[in-house]
Amino acid sequence: MLIENAERFGISQLHQLRGRVGRGEHPSRCLLIAPPDSRGSARLRALVQHADGFRLAEIDLALRREGELVGTRQSGFGQFQVACLPEDACLLELARARAEAIVDADPELRAPEHALLGGELERKLGGEALQPITA
Repeated sequence: MLIENAERFGISQLHQLRGRVGRGEHPSRCLLIAPPDSRGSARLRALVQHADGFRLAEIDLALRREGELVGTRQSGFGQFQVACLPEDACLLELARARAEAIVDADPELRAPEHALLGGELERKLGGEALQPITA
């Protein structure tokens, strides 16, 4: 398989395409063609060095940053003020567990101790942020 302009693809896309060749009985190759000075060279080097999709996802996160958790931006500098992915994944897991406990106990954040949190969510994400998500 020959992929021209490989710098225009994401790591996951290239990893999936690469996985499509070499499944049969005959030897195969996946060639990635990109300009030598392309911005995607770090991604392409990662593909050459790693075949593990989970490791490639970590590298992609480190290169592109996490983008928005709520919104449409898929890359860029993160919105966190106290954590940086993937380095602080343990801290974020603890925060998630605490947030789930709060929402389980007070889904509409009406308790006095949750008033500031509810107000900040509404300010940042709009009035519908506190509404239940319908299935």
